[in-house]
Amino acid sequence: MLNDKTRYLQIAFNFNARMVASLLPRIPPSNRIMIEAGTPYIKREGMQGVRYIRRMWRGLIVADIKIADGALDEVQMVRAAGANAVTVLGNAPRETINIFIDACRNYGMISMIDMIGVKDPLNVIRPLLKPPDVVVLHLGRDEETTRGKLIQYRHINRIRSKFSVLISAAGGVDVRRARSAIFNGANIVVANIVRRGGIWRGISAAADVSDMARKFLEEIE
Repeated sequence: MLNDKTRYLQIAFNFNARMVASLLPRIPPSNRIMIEAGTPYIKREGMQGVRYIRRMWRGLIVADIKIADGALDEVQMVRAAGANAVTVLGNAPRETINIFIDACRNYGMISMIDMIGVKDPLNVIRPLLKPPDVVVLHLGRDEETTRGKLIQYRHINRIRSKFSVLISAAGGVDVRRARSAIFNGANIVVANIVRRGGIWRGISAAADVSDMARKFLEEIE
């Protein structure tokens, strides 16, 4: 479902269904845009929240549930809710990640390993039976508050030299940082919808979301 020659924008909703209802209809349909049901959003809204996004978005949907155990059941769960892609934690047990990747392949889902808190992603990928579809280099929201802490793009060439996977860059990505992510070799940039006046970077909920989506797509072309 993803092409390694295409650059994608993943727009993440992390708050509630009300914000989704207000902003998602303004995002222009595009085969280069994925909509993410973020971890906090799923914790608030559950699988019904994923179904709610599916009713409004025909394109790819990422369920960022960050699986840590019980991979088969959770892949089945988000697939039934309408997601096309799902995340597992890079820090999860190796058995869990192997089951996760196998389940994603069996159910036609895009497998994403989120490397938040992982020092060396290759140490996670090397022992696996099969590589994932996407490796997510993720600077966590709490980490964004640390001055000078950045997404570790240095891992991209190391990963690509060993495995044929797509790379996603997540964490504090605004338009300028999206350009940097693509320059450093990322295939996917993840931009969070953020509240006005908050401390995190992304697409402000108060902005013209349609215009911002177009600006991102132009920058990562």
